Amino acid sequence: MQIIADLHTHTLCATHAFQTLNEMAAAAKDCGYKALAITDHAPAMPDAPHRWHFENPTALPRTIDGVVMLYGAEANVVDAKGHLDLPPRILEYQDWVVASIHSPCVPGLLTRKEANRIWLAVAENPYVDCIGHSEQENYRYDYDLVTKAFAANHKVVELNGNSFNVRKDGIPNMKALLAACLQNGCHIAVDSDAHSAWQLRYGLTALYGMLEEMNFPEELIINATTANLTAELKLHGKACAEEVGGILV
Repeated sequence: MQIIADLHTHTLCATHAFQTLNEMAAAAKDCGYKALAITDHAPAMPDAPHRWHFENPTALPRTIDGVVMLYGAEANVVDAKGHLDLPPRILEYQDWVVASIHSPCVPGLLTRKEANRIWLAVAENPYVDCIGHSEQENYRYDYDLVTKAFAANHKVVELNGNSFNVRKDGIPNMKALLAACLQNGCHIAVDSDAHSAWQLRYGLTALYGMLEEMNFPEELIINATTANLTAELKLHGKACAEEVGGILV
């Protein structure tokens, strides 16, 4: 198992991460990646950058030392109705939007019914591309029901390497979530959620083993090939799709 891009990473624009943009790009190149998505935490996280951070993409290059860069956000679910902490006018211009639940933004446990309601609402959000680390036990949802909605709305479900460090309670749920994605034809992304160059380099080993054990098909893994990634960006109507696809060919 190998991937050609990591689609969920962070820079020290949030203080609990440790590398600059250029350092993360250099690490991606060392890994042999063709592309890298920088998805820093949106403003509801306590140490996140200001929303202006996500309105300034023209300050950044499309490639850094041969690595195609996607600039996006990890948006936070902020209530039981699935609302996010960035408005549509900002989300629509992001290259890649991951929507996640973080306890500082939605504290406490959720019932399965509440978690279902949140993710079904997020599934309808046209600006969300990927569902971040949703295997968490505190926010367990009906995988079969909701992945059908994800698949119907072209939402990519993430398999998150950082969960092995900070969300270990959800590890037993990963196989069940993957099985539902496979059953319902839901695309997935294999991401490190790296907050350091070290995590970018070494954060996926356990995920590879899980995918190989399940014989998960490459065609459902959007960052397994350049063709898969280019097709997914086009499917999501991303403004960068043609430019990125032209570079990745």
